[in-house]
Amino acid sequence: MEVVYYPDPVLRRGGKPIPAIDEQLRATASEMLEVMYRYRGVGLAAPQVGLELDLMVLNPSGDKKDKDEEMVLVNPKIVERKGSEFGEEGCLSFPGIYADVERNLEITVEYQDLEGETKKIHFDDFLARIIQHELDHLTGVLFVDRVSSVEKLRIRGKLQELEQKFQAQT
Repeated sequence: MEVVYYPDPVLRRGGKPIPAIDEQLRATASEMLEVMYRYRGVGLAAPQVGLELDLMVLNPSGDKKDKDEEMVLVNPKIVERKGSEFGEEGCLSFPGIYADVERNLEITVEYQDLEGETKKIHFDDFLARIIQHELDHLTGVLFVDRVSSVEKLRIRGKLQELEQKFQAQT
């Protein structure tokens, strides 16, 4: 399992609802966590590894040793939002590209854990930003879709480099 880079079309397909949680899904989530750590990320959505699943993994510390910080969200959806602010984001599917993105400060998310239990949890600040970023991947929205026109101009050259690299590989 490897990270898929922009502009691979799988990133625009998003994920599909997961009807049942089984050992295969648990193994997939575990492997996604390993990939996230290998690429030094704090969150990873299934489409970023080529899987069309409504599944995300995250660890706000980015440290594999902080197992208590790990989260796996199956079929997540935001049910409440409050406030907003701009903040810098990057993305494993866009290596070397960082841009300011507006996100909600507080969110409440409903999801299933790997035991199949439905949970509803309130998140704020950095954790809320990570979850919103990964949730976008599950609907085929990329963080560069959310940047201002000024930011788009600033990062255009780097995006073109990724596009050219992708074209050369296909």
